[in-house]
Amino acid sequence: MYFDDCKNFPDATLNPKLLWEFNLINFDFKGMRNIVVQRVIERGWPNDWYFILNKYGIGEIKLAIKELAYLNDKDMSFVSHQFNIPLTSMKCYEKKQSLNLHWDS
Repeated sequence: MYFDDCKNFPDATLNPKLLWEFNLINFDFKGMRNIVVQRVIERGWPNDWYFILNKYGIGEIKLAIKELAYLNDKDMSFVSHQFNIPLTSMKCYEKKQSLNLHWDS
C-alpha cells in the first residue's frame, strides 16, 4: 500500500480546512468517520492520510470506503487499488451503475 509507513508518523494531524464547516474542538471523529475519510480521499495530502490511518486503522477505513455514497472515478479507482476493495463492493460504484444516463453522455 502507498501509505505503509503510517506508523512512522504518529503525530500526523488533519488539515482543519478539510472540515472547515465543523467545530473541531468537540468534533466526533468516530461518529463522523465517513465524512473524514471522504474528505481525505478527495482533497487530502499525505499527512492527512497518515492521520486517518493512525486514527481509524485500515479495517475502519475500508468499511468507510465501502459505505461512501459518492466518489469520482479517479478517487474510486485509487482507493479500490490501494485498499484492495473490489469496485462492486463499494456503494458509490453501485449507485453510479444504477444511474440511467443518456446514451451520449
